[in-house]
Amino acid sequence: LVAVADCTGHGVPGAFLSMLGISSMNEIVSRSKALKPHKILEQLREVLIKSLHQTGTRGEAQDGIEIALCMIDLKNLSLDFAGANRPLYLVREGSVQIIRPDRMPIGIYEQETVPFTNHHLELKKGDSLYLFSDGYVDQLGGPLRKTFRVKKFRKLLLGIQDKAMEEQKQILLRKLEEWQGEVEQIDDILVMGIRI
Repeated sequence: LVAVADCTGHGVPGAFLSMLGISSMNEIVSRSKALKPHKILEQLREVLIKSLHQTGTRGEAQDGIEIALCMIDLKNLSLDFAGANRPLYLVREGSVQIIRPDRMPIGIYEQETVPFTNHHLELKKGDSLYLFSDGYVDQLGGPLRKTFRVKKFRKLLLGIQDKAMEEQKQILLRKLEEWQGEVEQIDDILVMGIRI
């Protein structure tokens, strides 16, 4: 199991939500190793709503977690994915396949609560998987102080595919630094790459 998560809130509220999310996920997974990612996210949502006493009433804090969660079976070269507002990118043979998340966070949501979707994929040797928070693509910079953008991020990932993962990391860091320039970092940044 691998996950990339981003909690709403900064400082103490964000730290509290992170700790609650991590400990709850560990407990859910240790109780049942057979759960698929979408079921883990559904149980995590129940725990979070209950722990934060969220009711959905107007004016209530809308704290939540965005997460991309993968269960990778290296023996059978398969993957199950579920996402709460965070996608999975699968880069294979010169193209990026976007595995879209459900458009809802872990936590209370203004619309009716619906189950999360499980995506099952067959993997191939040489595939690259990317999970990431929104920090990289939302970073302000460039000559017009605009966000980096998702399209540019996908193009960057595609352009560095032939490199080793450690080299990709260095390129991502350098490109971000060049883009950011003197602009302050506005959010947490996390990009996880996995080569099959």
